[in-house]
Amino acid sequence: MSERKKHLSGVRTLVVKLGTQLLTDAHGRLDAPFLADIAGQIVALRSRGLSVTVVSSGAIGAGIHELDLPCRPKDLARLQAVAAVGQRRLMDAWAEAFAPHKVPVAQLLLTREDIDNRKRFLNLRNTLNAIHEFHAVPIINENDSVSTDEIIRISFGDNDILAALVAHAFESDLLVLLSVVDGLLDAAGQPVRLVTSIEQVRQLVRQEKSALGRGGMDSKLQAAAMVTRGGQAMVVADGRPPRVLQRLLDGEEVGTLFVPSKKPRSGRKGWIGVVRPAGTIVVDDGAAAALSQRNKSLLPAGVVAVEGDFDRGDVVHIKDQKGRIIARGLSNYPAQRIEQIRGRKSAEVRAMLGDEAYEEIVHRNNLILE
Repeated sequence: MSERKKHLSGVRTLVVKLGTQLLTDAHGRLDAPFLADIAGQIVALRSRGLSVTVVSSGAIGAGIHELDLPCRPKDLARLQAVAAVGQRRLMDAWAEAFAPHKVPVAQLLLTREDIDNRKRFLNLRNTLNAIHEFHAVPIINENDSVSTDEIIRISFGDNDILAALVAHAFESDLLVLLSVVDGLLDAAGQPVRLVTSIEQVRQLVRQEKSALGRGGMDSKLQAAAMVTRGGQAMVVADGRPPRVLQRLLDGEEVGTLFVPSKKPRSGRKGWIGVVRPAGTIVVDDGAAAALSQRNKSLLPAGVVAVEGDFDRGDVVHIKDQKGRIIARGLSNYPAQRIEQIRGRKSAEVRAMLGDEAYEEIVHRNNLILE
């Protein structure tokens, strides 16, 4: 069995992300015939027993055309207004594409907070499962109209990162990022068909982004790192060739396949690995060695500084005194309390806090190395 078929033959759930440039025609309008073609491919996969979730960019591009604007706005308020106009048009286009197949579509608009908050993250998973139980196709986009992240500076990276987070939330077997290029290209401009180490291919990344979209290959590598660490495969492929989804799932040499990690993170540690840290804890050399080399918990005595304002239960970065991120984990204390107990021995902390005291600031069961 080929390496591709080894990782793709057993796929039963997948997330398919389509970028802005792929969804629009030469005039910047949503390409209705292309959406109809993709809808037909998804229906064909569903007939095989696969569950397919769509992450769709294109709201801002659709809004620009709907409002007859000469170019993409540069300030946040106008971008969010354009997204609000375009999102309705985008969902209309997807509904029309699936209508001939009598398949309903469901709109989910997410912000980064829906992923970073553990309860909302788990509720998202339950909602996606329920949508599939109703035999509808979830169409997910970033909620650009209300997101507190400035979309001028890229929040989800034209939805590449969002798609990776959705794949993780839904525990999908495969993430497919459809673009306008045939995967990752090498120095000679030829497609790289198989990637087993993301670090080895980072030097091939070209910082190119389309005029309407926000993504580039760098955001796709970030997505690949998230997905493969969770034990899932990812493919980046050109979305325009006929039957691209069926062909790549049949094991054809289509696009670039990123193979899953041999030691995947799962469950709570998988979530810790993908959310945005709320702050940073700086540790001394002894604590850094204990965490990275001896699988120990982080104790108050090893903490030298606290950065940011975070609460108990938030995910935090852990850095050494040279500024290198060595781990991330769930903090048992808010930032203000850590500032009070940092550098102190456990007996001193117990004397200060009584029953409120934890032995560890971050327990090793809630910690992952970077």
